[in-house]
Amino acid sequence: IPSNLVLSKIQWPAVWICSAVVGWGAVSAATAAVHSFGGLLACRFMLGFVEAVFFPGAFYYLSMFYNRKQIALRTAILYSGSQLGNAFGALLAIGILELDGHAGLEGWRWLFLIEGVITIGIALVFVTYLPNSNKKIWTFSQQQLDWLKWNYERDQKQQDESNEVTALQGFLLAVKDPKTWLMCGTLYATYTAAAVNNFFPTVVGGLGFGRNMTYVLTAPPFILCVVAMLCNGFHSDKMGERYLHIALPLTITVVANIIAVSTLNVGARYFAMCLMPLSFYSSAICQLSWISGSLSQPAVKRAASIAIINAICNTPNIWTSYLYYDSPRYVAAFSVNLGAAVVAFLSATASYFYLRRQNQRLDQGKPMGSSGPTPVQQANGFRYML
Repeated sequence: IPSNLVLSKIQWPAVWICSAVVGWGAVSAATAAVHSFGGLLACRFMLGFVEAVFFPGAFYYLSMFYNRKQIALRTAILYSGSQLGNAFGALLAIGILELDGHAGLEGWRWLFLIEGVITIGIALVFVTYLPNSNKKIWTFSQQQLDWLKWNYERDQKQQDESNEVTALQGFLLAVKDPKTWLMCGTLYATYTAAAVNNFFPTVVGGLGFGRNMTYVLTAPPFILCVVAMLCNGFHSDKMGERYLHIALPLTITVVANIIAVSTLNVGARYFAMCLMPLSFYSSAICQLSWISGSLSQPAVKRAASIAIINAICNTPNIWTSYLYYDSPRYVAAFSVNLGAAVVAFLSATASYFYLRRQNQRLDQGKPMGSSGPTPVQQANGFRYML
């Protein structure tokens, strides 16, 4: 949260994000030198500390350049990197582990060292390319910059300024806005259902496959996930609609978990595992876009909302790890995932009706208070995307 507040105020957001990426690459590489549990614990803590900057920061960064009818596809592209990592990361790790014994280093040390160095290299390349403002992009002509500004402001109904309020005021605006908590509830439940992602190789391995085949079979669901996210994000932007693109994928999540909890048939279970990532992540990218567009101004409030929701909604990764104990059925885990998907659907529906009511109040010219659009947005005809 503090990182996103800083990010919204400084003149070099791209440098801030890339510096964090260099930091986690350095920590990852340094893990190769660990020789004690305490050292490993310290490295893992620091890794989480610097990694926490990236996703909420990167998502806020995207929201500086793209309007509400463009952000879902870009969010899907951002998320695709993570899902491709889930698809091929284990296979890459198997290859790197074959270096075991080279230069006197165990395979796992090579894994941390190589991936850390690559991460640093990528960050150093991108810091020279990524723009720090939508007002100055070195590859754009002035005409293109003017179009970018017009394209953004015609949707937001005001300039995207971060100096309207202080960081503390932006944080308090986010905390006091009911939309923050409605949408946080939806994403929290979705991420609870998505926690199976962390145990994908374990669950797939429970179908009776060996280690290498398990990792091979783990890849297709995440490749399908990338395709589904891109399609859902593109269509959501094109239609200018969020709720159905959130709710319909969640119904697929419900069906997938019903199948998974009901049978140990290998084909049916693997089919369910293929449906899970593509459904809950397709929904999640539209939820994130809904958050950005519904809590858009002032810019510091948007940054705070994104960070608050991201911080809270990643906590299911802590407690859901205790649900995957009854292999191979995992009845408790899939039952919780099923319930969470239903809760996410209901919460998204509540958000839809709340925003529709807010639009009706705007149509009637009623006062919206501090949780509504800014006075400038209201004067220019802003309406929430449904």
